[in-house]
Amino acid sequence: MDLKRYTHADARDVRSLLLDIHDEVYANDPDPFHSRERFSYFVDLWSRREDWLCVSGWENGGPVGYAYGSNFKPGGWWKGSDRPKDVRGRIFAMSELMVVSRWQGTGRAQKIHDALVQSDDVDFVTLLVDSTHPKVKALYEKWGYEKQDEAKPSDDSPLYAVMVKDLRG
Repeated sequence: MDLKRYTHADARDVRSLLLDIHDEVYANDPDPFHSRERFSYFVDLWSRREDWLCVSGWENGGPVGYAYGSNFKPGGWWKGSDRPKDVRGRIFAMSELMVVSRWQGTGRAQKIHDALVQSDDVDFVTLLVDSTHPKVKALYEKWGYEKQDEAKPSDDSPLYAVMVKDLRG
C-alpha cells in the first residue's frame, strides 16, 4: 500500500477525496449525522487547523482509506468529556479513520493509523468511537487504546467512547 501525507496547505486539494470515501463508507446509513453535508462541516473544521495532518492509503490505483486529525492546544480536549488527569503533554486528536469496505479487515487501517500518529511528535493519541460499535472499540483496544470516558459532543452526535493511547513508552 502506498501512503500519501497531507497538511493544512493540501486541505482544499484532498477535500473531495475525503468526502467521497465518507460517502462510500456511509452509503447505507440513513442517520443525518452521517450525511455528506454534515461530514463536510467536520472536514472543513479540522482541516482549517494549521497543524492538521492526513494520511491516505492507495492500492492498485485506488483509495484504501484515510485518517486525519491535529494536536489539541494546551488544555484542549473533546467537547463533552473531561480530560483524564494523567493525560498531559502533547496530545494528538485523531478525528477520522475510514477505510472503504473492500479493504476493511485487511490490516490496512492500522497502517494508515500508524503512519498518521507516528508522523507527529506527541505523547498521547486520542479518538472517539461510536459506542454502538463494540468491534471498532475492541480493534482500537488491540492497538493499545484504553477507554477513558464517554462524550456526546453535539445534540445530533452518537454517544462516543473517548479512547486514549500513551505513546511515551
